[in-house]
Amino acid sequence: MRIGVDLRAAVDRTMPGVRADLERLVSIPGIAFDGFDHAEVDRSATAVADLLAGCGLRVRIVRAGGRPAVIGHRPAPPGAPTVLLYAHHDVQPAGDLTLWDSDPFQPVERDGRLYGRGAADDKAGVLLHVAALRAWGDDLPVGVTVFIEGEEEYGSGSLERILDEHAETLRSDVIVVADSDNWDTGWPAFTTSLRGQLSCLVEVRSADPLTVLVRLLATLHDEAGEVAVAGLVARETATVDYPEERLRREAGVLDGVRLVGRGRIADRLWAKPSLTVLGIDRDRPRRATAKVSLRLAPGDNPLLAYDAVRTHLHGHLPGGAALTVTLESGTAPSVVATSGPAYDAARAAWTAAWDGTAPADIGIGGSIPCVAAFQRRFPEAVMLVPGIEDPYCAAHGPNESLHLTDFARTCLAEALLLGNLASL
Repeated sequence: MRIGVDLRAAVDRTMPGVRADLERLVSIPGIAFDGFDHAEVDRSATAVADLLAGCGLRVRIVRAGGRPAVIGHRPAPPGAPTVLLYAHHDVQPAGDLTLWDSDPFQPVERDGRLYGRGAADDKAGVLLHVAALRAWGDDLPVGVTVFIEGEEEYGSGSLERILDEHAETLRSDVIVVADSDNWDTGWPAFTTSLRGQLSCLVEVRSADPLTVLVRLLATLHDEAGEVAVAGLVARETATVDYPEERLRREAGVLDGVRLVGRGRIADRLWAKPSLTVLGIDRDRPRRATAKVSLRLAPGDNPLLAYDAVRTHLHGHLPGGAALTVTLESGTAPSVVATSGPAYDAARAAWTAAWDGTAPADIGIGGSIPCVAAFQRRFPEAVMLVPGIEDPYCAAHGPNESLHLTDFARTCLAEALLLGNLASL
């Protein structure tokens, strides 16, 4: 198969079937959270396994104490690299159904977008990989392992155990994580940094614990809204401009609301820490507790950040009060390399699929747990994190949707990538 015209035509031929399979997958409410019917997560895993088996992969549904993941494998031709393709098949709960314009699990197209829970995050990632494999058919030029996680939205609690138990099957030369954002509709992107996460409980005991706790929490930010904890990493690394008016439009910021923080918007979102008080509880007369969540800038360390937060709080504790700071969870931030032959091959593939529009290098204000996990477990692999969503897809919110034209472009880009990697 000639890479270029023939491959583009092959992708075009696959898209109607891919679209139909995506709609069928979106109709399965595979929610891994407690309190939901986990038989639907099992049904979603089975549907994904059938899709991968139809691409000629040897498929297994696997568990490691959590929800089912799917692993499909097709060995590499002699001398060719192996590529790991990641997505997840579980989705967020639909939330308040009155906020949806249509049934979240009955996908419908409106104005070039496919609406439904998981249409973008991340069942589109699953069908992206299927589309690329179908386009190549029997001529697949590289080895492929497809790993579709089943509890990413629920915290990836069993991910590390799955990676340990199936390390040799999942080991690869290049990893493609299809669970991130494009810079805009019509403008692709690669994610090159992700913030980490730290969650802790702050407990105060005193004669008036709630007042003490509120005063203590207020010291965590300065007058501009910047995190005031000494020792946290903060950077200025953004390579694209993110105008304030664009952020206000995309985030739905109300008129008159002042944005907090200093510096460029992109750096505030991607390369500096942020801190949020998620809740406060006074369950006993002399005790009050707050749950605090911190996003960590690339280059920081969760344990060091926890020490910095604890030191800050103890240093600002009013006299006559006792304080306990308990670490609940921590996820390391990630930096993805943007140089080397595999990355150049990816940029060439995406630029060709977008008819000359080169992908932007962007950061993500949140975390994708698998990225840091893959980097720890397979440090020799090249990591690629292309976009599948866009700023208007409303992932996790009502009326989630997928931009269908950009989805088709992404399918072509991944198919081109597999060919480009085979020629390295």
